[in-house]
Amino acid sequence: MASSSDGASVDRNDPYRRDRLGDQQPSESRFGWTIFYTRFADRLLDFRNDRKPLVAVVHELSKLQVPLRVEDRFADGSSGPLQDICPFTTFGLFNRRITDDNRRRIATTLADSIGVTAPSPESFEGIPILDNRRSWLFPFAHKRSTDHIDILWRLFSDALEYADGGDSVSRQRLAESFDAAIALPVVGKVALTMGLYWARPWHYPALDGPLSSFIDREMNISIRRDRLDGAVYLSVREKLEATLMDEEPRFHSFPELSLAAFTAKQVPTEEPRGPERANEGAEVEGGAETESGDDRRAEPEDRRSYSVGDIIGDGCFLERVRLEAMLARLVDKKNLILQGPPGTGKTWLAKRLAYALIGRRSERRVRPFQFHPNLSYEDFVRGWRPEEGGGLQLVDGPFLEAVKAAAGDPDDAYVLVIEEINRGNPAQIFGEMLTLLEADKRTRDEALALSYRRRADERVHIPPNLYVIGTMNVADRSLALVDFALRRRFAFVDLEPTFGEAWRTWVSKKCRIEEAFLRDVESRLTALNAAIAGDAVLGPHFRVGHSVVTPPPGEISDPQQWFRQVVETEITPLLAEYWFDDPKRAEDEGEKLLRGLTP
Repeated sequence: MASSSDGASVDRNDPYRRDRLGDQQPSESRFGWTIFYTRFADRLLDFRNDRKPLVAVVHELSKLQVPLRVEDRFADGSSGPLQDICPFTTFGLFNRRITDDNRRRIATTLADSIGVTAPSPESFEGIPILDNRRSWLFPFAHKRSTDHIDILWRLFSDALEYADGGDSVSRQRLAESFDAAIALPVVGKVALTMGLYWARPWHYPALDGPLSSFIDREMNISIRRDRLDGAVYLSVREKLEATLMDEEPRFHSFPELSLAAFTAKQVPTEEPRGPERANEGAEVEGGAETESGDDRRAEPEDRRSYSVGDIIGDGCFLERVRLEAMLARLVDKKNLILQGPPGTGKTWLAKRLAYALIGRRSERRVRPFQFHPNLSYEDFVRGWRPEEGGGLQLVDGPFLEAVKAAAGDPDDAYVLVIEEINRGNPAQIFGEMLTLLEADKRTRDEALALSYRRRADERVHIPPNLYVIGTMNVADRSLALVDFALRRRFAFVDLEPTFGEAWRTWVSKKCRIEEAFLRDVESRLTALNAAIAGDAVLGPHFRVGHSVVTPPPGEISDPQQWFRQVVETEITPLLAEYWFDDPKRAEDEGEKLLRGLTP
């Protein structure tokens, strides 16, 4: 027995206290990780006024060869090692969408380096994690105020003080620090509550999506996270704590509640299930200037996830490091265009980059759309449509629908994939949205009036969790050049015909074609592409892509016949179009591809 602060006798083995204070060894509790997390927070606070040693420790983590980025960007346009860090971002280094093994390695290295004596966690049950794309709670140096990181340290200090026996004065101070932090750019309310939970898991709840939905459904405590501030958060915390201390509560602590919410979330959804796989995130991170805080915990093994590794497994022949760089540019710029010759898999890759960005296949959050010459602003953004029975009604197009979907779910990423983005007139189709696409204009302060407004005071902005991936065929003579306004708002990535070992291995394994034959196919296509690239009228943009000779999985019993059909029905007609003024040249190049094959 023990005494409470008001003198009442309490039982340390009662349901509310037993996991942390009971007679069992704390490490034997389901939530033994809380010991490490609490002591890590205690030791971390010692660096509040001298962060250089902590930053040096963080840079040492790069030697572990784990997914990690510690590079900052400065006012002079240069990049260099990170020079400051906040406590929540430090915690986030091992509370992100990476494998549990990497989480333990990072946690152990950090703990050893800063003097934490508690053993590293064996499991991470009931711990919400950050999205790798939004794992920093501060922008790059050239965009953050001088006191940004100091404000986050103040919140961290006030939270520990209040949790460890604070009074009404420290409670008020904590509420004010919370409000100061959420007023900063990049800092997300959800991420802050996750950080407080990590630091003091028995005292603060993490109000991520699964828990918010769970307590609304199961405990009748509703949370409007869009209205969350310091006072509201502490009020919710106290309501939950009172429920946990009922005579016969369903749950007895915040870790238990968090784990229950996560478990309840694992029910069949509209998203497809896939083969068992380890929890592997997209491995893209750092400095992304968006709302921080992901609603997702570590994915269970029977749930479909999607990462860079899955892109490669699906049949992408680019190196992992290049795919990761593409995702990093998408996170930073928010708008990306894949451009290249026909057959280089632009649309195929665009959708899979989108899946890797959000962490799983989701038709709801990845929305394809195609531009064409007749497309207008009224079709894409908003315009008047005939109404049944006569008259006109104002209808939102697919772009505004995506904007609204993303704005209504701020803790998840949404991606609009625009195929053939230069087949229409992008400046005309986007209208004022072209301005709002810029990464640094994704705030309410930058909202603009639309050409067609529902109300006189209506203003629209593009939320930071909506990303755009476009594809562009650089070989189509009928397409207009992309203007500089669009180019300035998008990052551009060139795709080229990609043969080589990765292509041969994949096709051989998936289609049971001998590698020797595939080497011959590669040699023939490489020679053709060299001829096309060397043509003064055509050039490298007109080369034939690898997807033309990459069949879908399934055994091909007669590889020579398969290749002949591809040449005769796909490549030869394309060459005839390329050399329309020199049909003999087109015929000769086609014959070279088939020379020596069985008729």
